Amino acid sequence: MLQSKYLRTCLGIIATLLIIYLISKVSFVFSPIIVIVNLLLVPMMLAGFMFYLLRPIVNYMEKHGWKRPISIITIYLVFAGLIVLFSILVWPTLQEQVVNFANNAPFFVEGLQKQLQALQHNRFLSKIIPSESEITSRVTEYANDLIASITNSISNFISVISNVVVILATVPIVLYYMLKESSKLTPFLLLLLPRRFRKEGKEAINEIDSALSGFIVGRVILNLILGVLMYIGFLIIGLKYSLLLAILSAILNLIPYVGAIIATVPVVIVGFIDSPSVAIWSLVVIIVAQQIQDNLLSPIVYGKQLDIHPLTTVILLLIGVDVFGILGVILAIPVYMIAKIAIVHIYGIFLAEKTDDTPPPPPTPPAPPIA
Repeated sequence: MLQSKYLRTCLGIIATLLIIYLISKVSFVFSPIIVIVNLLLVPMMLAGFMFYLLRPIVNYMEKHGWKRPISIITIYLVFAGLIVLFSILVWPTLQEQVVNFANNAPFFVEGLQKQLQALQHNRFLSKIIPSESEITSRVTEYANDLIASITNSISNFISVISNVVVILATVPIVLYYMLKESSKLTPFLLLLLPRRFRKEGKEAINEIDSALSGFIVGRVILNLILGVLMYIGFLIIGLKYSLLLAILSAILNLIPYVGAIIATVPVVIVGFIDSPSVAIWSLVVIIVAQQIQDNLLSPIVYGKQLDIHPLTTVILLLIGVDVFGILGVILAIPVYMIAKIAIVHIYGIFLAEKTDDTPPPPPTPPAPPIA
């Protein structure tokens, strides 16, 4: 019995490896599919992101007597109005700061070196800070690496939004039908499963849906509040490019744990170029805002929904950025949550089948008649 089970396992592994090998030899057959997936990945991802943000609003409006299509169109009109308000109230200031930041970027390294040289004349700090030539070379090296990485990130971002016409044309349409037909998605997915697995499959789909909804909506709410707190703090301390840096920090903080560290670097550098005291106060603002987010807001928004260890998150982000770049960073946590829930339920089904296959205990002999 054990030998036959071992033989079936070995044959299954060999068959799987053979299928993978044959697929690699005819990979050109799948190239059109890969092109289509790459073309639709960003629109579908944005549509899914907006779906989880807007679905609670649509459901709320539907419960209060609004028809679902009318609710969706009304939300679209509200979004259009918000975009108009943003372009009138926020965009001029943001555009000015972006232009000034881009024009002054070549002088950032020079300003940073001047501040470090000024610190070396301090009697106390001169014992801690290395010699001028050494620190200048290090700053130049780190600054050049930072500029190169920013350039690469901008290039990747431009490559992502290069199909902006396709995105603008497809996302609203896909999002409309996702919101309108959301109740039909679960029954459709259940039809793909064997009948005996549909109950467990429905539980898994509902759990995945709840986890993704809580994660996406929670991250957006928390980072909007974080961006507002940082912007207010940056205005109080007089940090340059306060609106641009607050928006950048809010976007980068969408990446759990690692994003907070990445967002701190440009803020502190811009503050340090102005003066060391501004850099210190900038760091204080970031720490206070992060503590408010982590200790006051996150428990209220998430509760115990996001049960992922920080080390696991860091490993997932490293794998995601190495394999898929910026898209890997964005999708690492949601994909992990989906895979974790699916594996737990599949393992539960496997255990249930094993339990069902065990033979029933032998019947107990009848008790002897009482004399």
